[in-house]
Formats: sequence, C-alpha cells, structure tokens
Amino acid sequence: MSQAPEHQRLELLELLQQEPRGSANRHQERIKTLISALEQAQPANLSSTEDLMRLEGVWELRWSSSSQPYLAVAPWLENLQCLAPSQGRGMNLLRLSGPMVSLAGIAVEASIEVIAAEQPPTQRVQVCFKRGGWLGPTLGAGRLQWLRSVNQSFPAWLDITVLDQHLRVCRGNAGTLFALTRRSDLKLEDLLLR
Repeated sequence: MSQAPEHQRLELLELLQQEPRGSANRHQERIKTLISALEQAQPANLSSTEDLMRLEGVWELRWSSSSQPYLAVAPWLENLQCLAPSQGRGMNLLRLSGPMVSLAGIAVEASIEVIAAEQPPTQRVQVCFKRGGWLGPTLGAGRLQWLRSVNQSFPAWLDITVLDQHLRVCRGNAGTLFALTRRSDLKLEDLLLR
C-alpha cells in the first residue's frame, strides 16, 4: 500500500530539515521518489490566490539535484531565495551561516512573473536577472554593496510544482530539481535589495 500524500510530505520535510545542512544529500533517491509522488498528488497552482500568497517569503534551499557549487547545500552556507511575486521581485542570496551571516553575501536580483498556463495548473515563474554582486553588512539605514548589471542571454524560469506553507519544490529551466523550506525567522523586507 502506498503512503498517503501527507505522510510523504512529512517524510520529505523531515529529510530536508536534518542538521547539519546538506544531510539530505545522503537520501537522494528517496527524496526524488517523494517529490515525484507529491507532484502527482498535490500539484501547486499559482493561478490560485492562496498558492500565490504562499509563494511570497524567504525560502532556503535544502536539497538540489545540481552539481553546481552555487546550488550546493552545505553546513556552512545559507542558500536563500527571497520571492515577492506581489512586487514582481526575487533574489537569490548565498551567505555564510552562523555568526558571520551579516558580514557578507552574494546576491542576484531578478524580476519575476507568473506565466498563466493554457491548461491548469499554472506553475511557471519567469525569471529575468537584473543585477548581482556582493552585499556587505548593514551600516545605519544602509548596507554596503557592490552590484553590477547582469546581461541574461537566455530565458530562465522555474516551475513551482509543490507548494505549501513550509515546503516548496521546483524544477528549473536547466532540468534541476530543488526542494526548499520556508525560513519564517527571516523577513523578506530585510533581505530584498532597495
């Protein structure tokens, strides 16, 4: 007998939240199986106001099928994705974890837009990278930063395939599979670039 979707969801969350960060990498095949089952049983639909509102917030990458270093999940690294579809904005932020977290990070800012599907469910978010670079510590009301314009030479998108208050699964235009968990302790407005 197969597992109920809620049990699959809870198992996936448990694997993703193992400490230290990156522990989920030991369970690659099980994670892929759970994701596939949840994509079938509980597909996200961004044409739903409820799902679109759930997308808004700070998410942390906890597992990725990619071998690229900037998509790695490691104990010493926070790989965050800040999404504000209500503002048409998003940002990837890579920063050291622990006491050094506020000192520096690498950020890439983008405009984002949900693309309506011809047939439900709507899952695609178009991403247009705008600028990226180094973010330093906050000083007074400002933040030290060195950012340059990004010349995006290819169309980028994410398909948000599973989404709830705590879990987000997406597939990227390069075929990468991502599993993220919400970081309720972080505020979108504190992290998004001004």
